[in-house]
Amino acid sequence: MNKGYAVFCDADRHFYDAPHRLVFAEGAGGSLYRAATLPVPEGWTSHRTGDWLALRPLDHPLPTQGWKIHVSACLDNAEAILATVRAYCLEQGVAFKFVPSRYLLHQRNAKYADRSASGKFITVYPADDEQCERVATDLAGLLEGRPGPYILSDLRWGRGPVHLRYGSFALRHCYDEHGELRPAVEDGSGTLVPDRRDPVFHVPAWVTPPAFLRPHLEARASVTVQDMPYDIEKALHFSNGGGVYEARDRRTGRRVVLKEARPYAGLAADGADAVTRLHREREALERLSGLDCTPEVLDSFTVGDHHFLALEFVEGKPLNTFFARRHPLMEADPPAERLAEYTAWALRIHGLVERAVAEVHARGIVFNDLHLFNIMVSEDESSVVLLDFEAAQPASEGGRQTVANPAFVAPADRRGFDVDRYALACLRIALFIPLTSLLAVDRGKAAHLAEAAAARFPLPPGFLDEAVREITRGPAGGRSGGSSRAPDRPAAPSRFLPTEPGDWPDSRDSMVGAILASATPEREDRFFPGDIAQFATAGGGMTVGHGTAGVLHALRESGAPRCPEAEDGLLRHAKQPDSGTPLGFYDGLAGVAWTLERLGHTAAALELASLVAEQDHEGLSPDLYGGTAGVGLALDALATATGERGLHAAALRCAELSARPLRAPARPAGAAGKVRTGLLHGSAGRALLFVRLYERTRDTALLDLAAEALHDDLSRCVRGASGTLQVDEGWRTMPYLGAGSVGIGMVIDDYLLHRRDDALDPARREIVRAAQATFYAQPGLFRGVAGMVLHLARTNVGGPGTTPEDVRRQVGCLSWHAMSYQGRLAFPGEQMMRLSMDLSTGTAGVLLALSAALGDRPAHLPFLPPLPRPHEPAP
Repeated sequence: MNKGYAVFCDADRHFYDAPHRLVFAEGAGGSLYRAATLPVPEGWTSHRTGDWLALRPLDHPLPTQGWKIHVSACLDNAEAILATVRAYCLEQGVAFKFVPSRYLLHQRNAKYADRSASGKFITVYPADDEQCERVATDLAGLLEGRPGPYILSDLRWGRGPVHLRYGSFALRHCYDEHGELRPAVEDGSGTLVPDRRDPVFHVPAWVTPPAFLRPHLEARASVTVQDMPYDIEKALHFSNGGGVYEARDRRTGRRVVLKEARPYAGLAADGADAVTRLHREREALERLSGLDCTPEVLDSFTVGDHHFLALEFVEGKPLNTFFARRHPLMEADPPAERLAEYTAWALRIHGLVERAVAEVHARGIVFNDLHLFNIMVSEDESSVVLLDFEAAQPASEGGRQTVANPAFVAPADRRGFDVDRYALACLRIALFIPLTSLLAVDRGKAAHLAEAAAARFPLPPGFLDEAVREITRGPAGGRSGGSSRAPDRPAAPSRFLPTEPGDWPDSRDSMVGAILASATPEREDRFFPGDIAQFATAGGGMTVGHGTAGVLHALRESGAPRCPEAEDGLLRHAKQPDSGTPLGFYDGLAGVAWTLERLGHTAAALELASLVAEQDHEGLSPDLYGGTAGVGLALDALATATGERGLHAAALRCAELSARPLRAPARPAGAAGKVRTGLLHGSAGRALLFVRLYERTRDTALLDLAAEALHDDLSRCVRGASGTLQVDEGWRTMPYLGAGSVGIGMVIDDYLLHRRDDALDPARREIVRAAQATFYAQPGLFRGVAGMVLHLARTNVGGPGTTPEDVRRQVGCLSWHAMSYQGRLAFPGEQMMRLSMDLSTGTAGVLLALSAALGDRPAHLPFLPPLPRPHEPAP
């Protein structure tokens, strides 16, 4: 689970959105700090960028990079600190920017906020080192005694809230060693290199720290963990509040768990920092001491400002890991005895958890954070232990939940023991169909999931009915939640969804209606809501992967009417792309150009394609998503469609760059960077470029490269017990279209049209089996069920799993994830905490997959057209 998605849930109850929109929305001005509402002084200019409000004197130009000053603050002293720093900077004529509201500061310093940016409240831009020393000294004096969280990426000045880091002042970009577009600084030779923003202080190799920083560097180096009586053996988990480590007590040799808490950091919903929550955990566990279902407190101590709690090490595995081991829906068609065996196991485990929670309640403690990752199951599966009591509190306080897993977060009206009862109800459903994160969008989905589970598993009468009643009840015991349809017993699926995904073409029309109903033509950052990636890079809301271009492609492929407003918006952005927009296909300008040509806007497409072709592609990654493989495919397709031969030459140059990693020496063991695999980021995307160029040029050397690339990706796949072939990521295996084996299989299908390969042919048959599981965690095209539907509908491998009936069965599994938006069929995005309309993660991707499987004419992904065989829609 990527907890970074939670901050994008507050601004809209249906879709992910940037958190600053909640602050700057009409009527929300009261949430701004007073400094953000004051008029701009004469001789100064201001502008807003994302979470920041910046002020700069007009007659004081800034350097492009240097030592900048960050000031941190706590929620209760932030406004006073801001007033002090603002007055000082205005008086001294020093440029600065700040986070303009308490809400945004809270989010930036929350438990699962970005650790490298956390704590940064005010940034001050000195003109040179001399001014930097003076300003830092002055601010440290003015703010002495005012607490603030330590900024992990910076060097702390003394003991106060002032910190420094060397980095960029101006917005410049370059590509890093993985081909990702990053903020940039100039190195000693004047070359742009990534401006590292890791959660650890770092001085660039070509920079000599000024002498005035020496005492602060020495103070930082003097704090170590060597003096504590524990040897840390490995990190188990990191959050903005601190780490969790497996360690060994030097005095006894006993294995323990160390929990670390940073003061003023890692805020919960109630504003409690990590240290406060660590103390709460200790108090709760000491009150629960002696129970078999909770760990014992062994020790507590402080190193520097960091607080530590030593806990009993609990043997076993978290409950979520047992799904891969046991859950029968990981198979294509589990037999009745497997379903019955699993049902008995799940009922027994739920009973153990209920008893554990009851024992905690009997001591007067509310757990407040029950979920699949906080339940440790013994290796023999005979007992459970509840972990992570930092959110626990005495029931007598009647408090609400302040830290929660998205799939188990209780409604705001639940207090005390009712919070745990809600989580236990969610657990009843999640043990069978773990999609309870959808309840954050509509609690009425609980009845739909319960009905789907009851149709598959031999559950005792009433087991899930009771869970649905608990989930959907209101504050006074009546029905509540996003749906008013939930009856006393679970509703039939057709009563929750406007239409079933397999009811084509009604499902197509319903999804198209949902997509168009979600449009925001008044916004410049996006037209259709999608993944949080829309806000990660410039122009993200216009791209094929997560923005307008991808949605328009899906609408066109499905035979839906055109959306002129969206096309106009795409044309405006193509004419004047945002600074820093990537060049790639799925993440940038190449994909927009390709889409515009497909929509008939040839002149605009060629103008943008020429801009892309003129850029230096040396720093790009070699992949399909944002690298040279995707750019090459787009330019070659545009050249073929328009006759612009120069674009063919640019595409061949991209092929040369894409081939380089295949010919480069193998990366030595332990070298930085993980080898990425699959269609979007791995060698399969490069193979796709080579195959398409071969089809135009008939240069067999391109087929040689394609074969080498496909075998390269297959070398990182493993065979499962059920005969499936999946990408091995070390800690999990991946079958998906984007980064898993199914995407590799799609390109193998295309390659084998041109050349026989006795290793690739059996591999693609094993990959087809990986696309036949009954349950996948998400519905999306690149990381979920829709990608499986697309592959099974397209592949020409034949045999079991690819018949129209098999495809129809997989289509039916999409109903478990399906939701309703304004009475129309829609699908959740990545992490399933909000809906999405984009191609990669949301409704547009599902629309494309269903069009491929059920439509009269087969829809397809870019550069992966239907294979040359009769297309037979599933009956």
